[in-house]
Amino acid sequence: MESASPAGWNGKSRGGGFGYAFFVLLIRYVGIRAAYAFLALVVVYFIPCAPRATAAVWSYCRRRLGYGPLRAAAALFRHYYRFGQTLIDKVAIGGGAAGRYRFLFDNYDDFIALLESGCGVVVLGAHVGCWQAGAHFFGKYGRKINIVMYDAEYERIRRVVERNTEECGYKVIPINGPTLDTMLRIKVALNGGEYVCFQGDRYLSPRHTLRHRLLGCEASFPEGPFRLASKLQVPVVVYYAMRERGRRYRFHFELLARGDERIKSAELLDRYAASLERILHRYPEQWFNFYDFWK
Repeated sequence: MESASPAGWNGKSRGGGFGYAFFVLLIRYVGIRAAYAFLALVVVYFIPCAPRATAAVWSYCRRRLGYGPLRAAAALFRHYYRFGQTLIDKVAIGGGAAGRYRFLFDNYDDFIALLESGCGVVVLGAHVGCWQAGAHFFGKYGRKINIVMYDAEYERIRRVVERNTEECGYKVIPINGPTLDTMLRIKVALNGGEYVCFQGDRYLSPRHTLRHRLLGCEASFPEGPFRLASKLQVPVVVYYAMRERGRRYRFHFELLARGDERIKSAELLDRYAASLERILHRYPEQWFNFYDFWK
């Protein structure tokens, strides 16, 4: 999970390569169910040993979801457990075990038609569910996907995951802040009819944010994805991969802008926040921003 600085998220993930490698070996030699079972012990460890993350989840359950103390305590455990499940699933699906999962799609045909149109597309996601679960289905489209990602992950974690998952084909555009090189790479990709994917719920610099209400309280969102999509007038889609019961994932696709009209960045954010709020009401325990998002 991502660790938090006093100002919010700092772009780094909590944990180390050993933990990832351990679960990779557990999945490979004992099975996915054994990994899920061991995960319960990991959750019991993390609740007291990750106080900032635990406080953030507790506040989310109590203040944003309106849970009472007992319900919030139960939700706290399930929240960590669900997050761990998605990490295990990401490794298992990427390692060739997709056949052991079930996948459902909402508005998939409309989404594919948009990708087939030949125009550049901005795809917005969030730190909910497990977007990598859909990488197995990207197929030929994967070669045209560019994921804008904060390049603050520990290299040893990335190497462990990459060694034990199949090649997905998509490209990564690393970013540590607003730079001309990053903007040029994004523009070239969109002009070439490719797809550029952003997480719309994280930022590093408070100077480049937009404010909007989410779950009844104002929060900060990164300005860049919404401003860029508005300026370039390209289609904008939101995509979520949400875990459901029975080792099942549901992929949600929703069109926010067609690209043939000028929409202000504030209006795009309004549509995105409404979409994200609907998902959180439906899957409240899959909000994986482990810091004070509403600070």
